[in-house]
Amino acid sequence: MSEEYILEMRNITKEFPGVKALNNVNFKVKKGEIHCLVGENGAGKSTLMKVLSGVWKYGTYTGDIVYNGEVQQFKSIADSEAKGIAIIYQELALFPELRIYENIFFGHEIMKGQTIDWNETIVQSREYLKKVRLDVDPSFKIKSLNTGKQQLVEIAKALSKNCSLLIFDEPTSSLNEDDSENLLNIMRELKEQGITCIMISHKLREVTAIADTITVLRDGSTICSLDAKTDDISEANIIKNMVGRTIDDIYPKRLDKNIGSVMFEVRNLCAEDRATGREILKNVSFNVRAGEIVGLQGLMGAGRTECALAVFGNPYKYRITSGDVWLDGEQVNFKNPKQAIKKGLAYVSEDRKGNGLVLIQNVKYNITLANLDEVINGVVIDDNKEIGVANKFKEDINIKTPTINQKVVNLSGGNQQKVQIAKWLFSHPKVLILDEPTRGIDVGAKFEIYSIMNDLVKQGMSIIMISSELPEVLGMSDRLYVMSEGQITGELDIEEATEEKVMKMAINA
Repeated sequence: MSEEYILEMRNITKEFPGVKALNNVNFKVKKGEIHCLVGENGAGKSTLMKVLSGVWKYGTYTGDIVYNGEVQQFKSIADSEAKGIAIIYQELALFPELRIYENIFFGHEIMKGQTIDWNETIVQSREYLKKVRLDVDPSFKIKSLNTGKQQLVEIAKALSKNCSLLIFDEPTSSLNEDDSENLLNIMRELKEQGITCIMISHKLREVTAIADTITVLRDGSTICSLDAKTDDISEANIIKNMVGRTIDDIYPKRLDKNIGSVMFEVRNLCAEDRATGREILKNVSFNVRAGEIVGLQGLMGAGRTECALAVFGNPYKYRITSGDVWLDGEQVNFKNPKQAIKKGLAYVSEDRKGNGLVLIQNVKYNITLANLDEVINGVVIDDNKEIGVANKFKEDINIKTPTINQKVVNLSGGNQQKVQIAKWLFSHPKVLILDEPTRGIDVGAKFEIYSIMNDLVKQGMSIIMISSELPEVLGMSDRLYVMSEGQITGELDIEEATEEKVMKMAINA
């Protein structure tokens, strides 16, 4: 192995029952570089990193891991960490009720005799927090930090283990633009300190901005590795290698728009957080017409999701204090989601794993969950009806699953999202609220979701799309509203909307 490389994974093959997740994958990483690993959901990226980090232990795969010139046989995460490899997963592994310094040194505590040296733990925690540019008291509890700051604590935790190779699995998937840019800058600083970084990401703009090398996986195989200095690392070329075909425009255009009358309208809506009494919406007004996609944009915390949940009749978190909501010409005030669903309003959650799907249940169960009345015969579910409904949606929106009896937890992120959309489409909505519809899914699946959206509005449905990805909003919307601090700060037709105009409204400048 060349001294130029810190890592070489040779002919890695990993099989699960009925599935070859990795097929003779070869993956080489140079010392001190930022190496991005990309591919569609199910391409094998996370599986490859789990092999490297010891989650899938030696003996459960074939092939060799060569790290710092030595063949490794990791049988646990502890084995890989002992060699200087640390991985930060998309779902952060922190304890909310513990303090920051307790989290940073959890599992490798600083001892003084037979007891933990808490003073030295706090001192060293401050040093690691400085390295990740997080200016907070290490005695704060993790639950007091937002997601972006928690991500930085995870990095500090990894650095405290003296890692030389740091793996990021979708690190910016739940971060706003400022936190994402901050994280990328920290990765650049780590590179300057000699730490090698591997980043798995679906955000190709970030990949092309930060990568020294990009490796593409497809269907469990290595397709290519691209050098940022000498090769074509345009988004178009990366997408072509990821999906095996050219996608000329990631945002498919509608050529025959047929936008009708107002289908859903909110007038001067005010709402509060039930737990704290804090006002979260202030005189919010917007509308969406039949056959129209309306984007709802704003920075994280602007009130977009809160607005969606308030009008959907969320009975636990948010309470409408004043204002009017109109659906298909009728004034409504939903006390719970069941009332909203019956009238034709549906909400696709931004958190598909936590709130959108029952992961341990199968595809069939999830698709019919929001409209059981339609598949019930008497007091029991009619299996034939349920099977027919599930198979129809499987075909109509191309849910890639061997069978509708497959558990949803075993599907890729993009196919999980399709199941969640199918669940709400089966409720026959007039208005569909899509909250972060493409979060954490690959570019091929994104294109499919966008195509589904276009098909739905072509049939006359109204769509409200909440998204933190500004290019997505500009690429898919007919009109958009911008929110800031619980208020609508602007409305733009798509022809006049630019990133600069939207951002000015988002910060209420």
